[in-house]
Amino acid sequence: MRQPPPWFKVLAVAALLWNLLGCTAFLADLGLTPDDLARLPEAQQALYRARPVWALLATGVAVIGGTLGSLGLVLRRRWATGLLIASLLGVLAQDVSLATLLADLKAAGGLAPLLQGAVLLVAIGLVPMAGVAGARGWLR
Repeated sequence: MRQPPPWFKVLAVAALLWNLLGCTAFLADLGLTPDDLARLPEAQQALYRARPVWALLATGVAVIGGTLGSLGLVLRRRWATGLLIASLLGVLAQDVSLATLLADLKAAGGLAPLLQGAVLLVAIGLVPMAGVAGARGWLR
């Protein structure tokens, strides 16, 4: 097995930290109580009520798959690729859900679409990174 260049480890650790933030946000979202929701602006409350269950499941696949896949990159394991593909599919499903709620997404604020765009770009970038790492013998 060949040693990856230093940038690979830096990006793998950054990806892991990014995905851990996603897990934290997802768990915080799941932990919102009715009182927490009542304190949100009405438009955001409506957005929470309109989310389908499958969108929450897609988010779970995205953040858990991304975190485990990124951990796999840090550990230089081949199984990282499959998990990162699953994560990307979760992000895409999440984006479909958001697109169906597009009018309501504006209620979440201008930052939400930008953040979701960044999530998608990172998920897209990690899949070929894992592929290159596997092809170059950096993963075992």
